[in-house]
Amino acid sequence: MRIEIWADPVCPWAYIGKRRLDKALADWDGEPVELVWRPFRIDPTAPVPATPFEGSAEEELLRDLGILGNRNDAEAACTIGPAPVAQTPPIAEIAAAEGLGPTWGAAWRASSHDAHRLLALAHQHGGAELQHTLAEALMKAHFIEGLDISHAETLERLATAAGFPEAGTLLADGAADQQVKELLLIGKARGVATSPTLVVGDQALAGAQSPEILTRFLRDAGGRPHRQLPAEVERLRYADALLDKRDPLGALTLLHPLLDEYGDEPGVRLLAARAYFASAQLGRAASMLEELVAQSPDDSYARLLLGRTLTRQGRTEEAAVHLALAAAMTPEYAT
Repeated sequence: MRIEIWADPVCPWAYIGKRRLDKALADWDGEPVELVWRPFRIDPTAPVPATPFEGSAEEELLRDLGILGNRNDAEAACTIGPAPVAQTPPIAEIAAAEGLGPTWGAAWRASSHDAHRLLALAHQHGGAELQHTLAEALMKAHFIEGLDISHAETLERLATAAGFPEAGTLLADGAADQQVKELLLIGKARGVATSPTLVVGDQALAGAQSPEILTRFLRDAGGRPHRQLPAEVERLRYADALLDKRDPLGALTLLHPLLDEYGDEPGVRLLAARAYFASAQLGRAASMLEELVAQSPDDSYARLLLGRTLTRQGRTEEAAVHLALAAAMTPEYAT
């Protein structure tokens, strides 16, 4: 059973959640488990290079990010955007109860992008065990040792200590940058909105839940049938989901490999045309839609979208022809 952990190493609840998951798995007697860490960023605007927290700066940032004020395990997660409520008890006390004391607290406001790259590379080159070891090392460095985990030397030292000495060179060469960006988009498409979120098949559990709740979730999710779709079909679905979430540029990022390999498939091209239209790349949208209409003159939706694209380009006479044909073929398009 594969457990995907969508989390950010600069999220305190991710570290607490990891410790609780470790406890749940220590007593796990079900099918073998593979843990895979996936990226989620709670602070996409974190500066590069990192800046030190001073005074109450860390607490203010955590409150702005919706990290403080989790009243129960169902809310014990980091979100993006303000969601402050009264915090009871302080997160440091919760961390200490999980064995993450006596010192606790980040010293740096650090971008986690390169830390996510390191985790992706660890899985690629050393598998799930190395990746899980480095996830622990990154969060310990950030929350207990007060290190800057956005710094290249810190990441290289942590990776070398974990048995991954080539990581520094790979990171310097930009490895896994695109992979992390795509995974962030896939997480968004799948509806991941908090750190940590556990995903098994089609089932998800958000928050740093207790070991008992985690065990119940794993037994339930692991027992459900899950059909694995071909990778290109999943990518197409994720791109479609991003369009529904009004992220056409993200959709195009996921579509580019499909356009390279399956550029003749009408479904791929139509989805790309929709994304071009939604991102105001009207010339590209029109060009692609004109080809689609030429290939399939009876595709009323392609004609409708082409008509709307031409209208936005100011080509009203050309647009009127396609809009009229679309309405004739599909009357509801006349409204």
